[in-house]
Amino acid sequence: MKLSVIIPVYNEKENIENFLSEVIEFCRGFSFPHEIIVVNDGSTDGTAEVLEKFNRDNVRIISHKHNIGNGGAVKTGIRNAKGEYVVMIDGDGQHYPADIGRILEKLEEGYHLVVGARDKDSQASFFRALGNYVYNKLASYVADFEIKDLTSGLRGAKREIILKFVYMFPNGFSYPSTSTLAFLKAGYSLCYIPIKTRKRKGKSKIKLVRDGLKFFSIIAKITTLFSPMKIFFPVSLMLFFAAIAHFLYRYLVSGRYTLFTGILVLASIFTLLMGLISEQVSTLYYKDIDREKG
Repeated sequence: MKLSVIIPVYNEKENIENFLSEVIEFCRGFSFPHEIIVVNDGSTDGTAEVLEKFNRDNVRIISHKHNIGNGGAVKTGIRNAKGEYVVMIDGDGQHYPADIGRILEKLEEGYHLVVGARDKDSQASFFRALGNYVYNKLASYVADFEIKDLTSGLRGAKREIILKFVYMFPNGFSYPSTSTLAFLKAGYSLCYIPIKTRKRKGKSKIKLVRDGLKFFSIIAKITTLFSPMKIFFPVSLMLFFAAIAHFLYRYLVSGRYTLFTGILVLASIFTLLMGLISEQVSTLYYKDIDREKG
């Protein structure tokens, strides 16, 4: 089996029939063995009944007993996939199936992770576009690599590699962020291809504030795992400068030194030491990844 196309679905009765038909029709053009895995993540709107019509040939339907989350559905798909390559594509119909072929071409060129980067016209709203811009800039700082679309749900990877990071993926909508940063910080290659998307029917299940906070927490989590000094050093520096500012203020106002200044200095030192220790732990993790590469 060369390719597994994974489609996570939750309450997409309006979209999934036409979209899945498009994916099946496109994949018929492949001359190699492939499969389409649709993971129904506990839908309650009749999506399961629609999917039953497609449970045949090279289409596999896997159903969760209850809703776990988009990331949980993707993890189920990856673990059950048989293909050398896996391509994840959202089940809401916003992506064009033809981009699956473009993703696969780049994977066969040797890239470890290939992501579809949406253009400005493909963003759902101004605030969503602004949020994605902030996420991309923050992630670029963390990874020392230009991140063009951190949250895109269209991506492909070699299955044996992405399996190494599946345990890190959250069950919610933050799995794209986690996979991108994990691949980069572990030293794997990433390629972006420009894509356009179309408007979906129905409302998006991503909530800007709730899921936005989750994205930030995921970035912090991955950073502390793979490049901890990117967080610990700036925090230590801020505490140190805060100690200096507090000392100067108290000295000019009352002419004396206060205990709080000393606490800030100690906090700065301890934060830096924690960062150094975390960096050593991260180095050991890299050692395991490098051994697996070899």
